[in-house]
Amino acid sequence: MAPSAPRTRAAAALRMKQIALDNQGRTIRRLRAQLAIERRGLATTRKELEDTQVALESSHKVIVGLTEIGFSMSKKIEKMKVKKQQAKANHVECHQKFQARIQEAEDSMQAQHLIIEALVEEKNSLLQTIQGLQEANDAPAPFNDEWEEEPEEQPEEEEIEDITLGEGEIDDEYEIF
Repeated sequence: MAPSAPRTRAAAALRMKQIALDNQGRTIRRLRAQLAIERRGLATTRKELEDTQVALESSHKVIVGLTEIGFSMSKKIEKMKVKKQQAKANHVECHQKFQARIQEAEDSMQAQHLIIEALVEEKNSLLQTIQGLQEANDAPAPFNDEWEEEPEEQPEEEEIEDITLGEGEIDDEYEIF
């Protein structure tokens, strides 16, 4: 039996090597499958990274576009602010001019009012003078602030001399309010 022992040992060693090779083969197949899975995962990750890169580039373009729009709008806003300030300044200037015109008109009206009061006083003084003259000339009725036309049928009355209007005198044809 001695010769079969080495064979058995050799066969056992071969069998052990065969089992180890089989195990290594299964391990290699399993590792290859894992490698294939990892490659597919990496391909998917690479695709996702490329998609992300495209999205980032697109996003960057959008950001650049929005930044340009923002700058443009900032410039427009600044222009609008300047225009608004100019409009406000123009409004203030117009308001001041109108206030000055209103003040001028009020001053003018006040001066005209004073002139009218002086003219009314002068008219009253002239009316008193006329009444005094009528009384001195024995006029039939006192002067009553309205001109009455005398009928032409009475030639025996003396005519009152027409007083010419000079500077600073009032013409009664114009009514003063």
